[in-house]
Amino acid sequence: MIGPGSGVRVYLACGVTDMRKGIAGLAAAAQQVLRQNPASGAVFAFRGRRGDRVKLLYWDGQGFCLSYKVLEHGRFPWPSPADGTVRLTPAQLAMLWEGIDWRRPAWTAPPARVV
Repeated sequence: MIGPGSGVRVYLACGVTDMRKGIAGLAAAAQQVLRQNPASGAVFAFRGRRGDRVKLLYWDGQGFCLSYKVLEHGRFPWPSPADGTVRLTPAQLAMLWEGIDWRRPAWTAPPARVV
């Protein structure tokens, strides 16, 4: 995926979003619901009601970019609507985009000894 850089801020809109919304509607949601400037360069993530669809909106300096992913199986892990807005790291965004539960990643064990 061609996308934002590694030092970007990522905001998740908790709860569900109408996936019929396009760039203008999602930019308005970023401003009104998340209380963020949609043209700030941050990534805004929105999930649909069924949980199998995610849209990412971000400003690349020249215009808005919209990425859309639909999972064939499973659902994207998402916080409850009561959480409001959640901020993720770029690594957590990469896990989210791959359908991995970014809240409880399975870390590998550290090496027992260095050879």
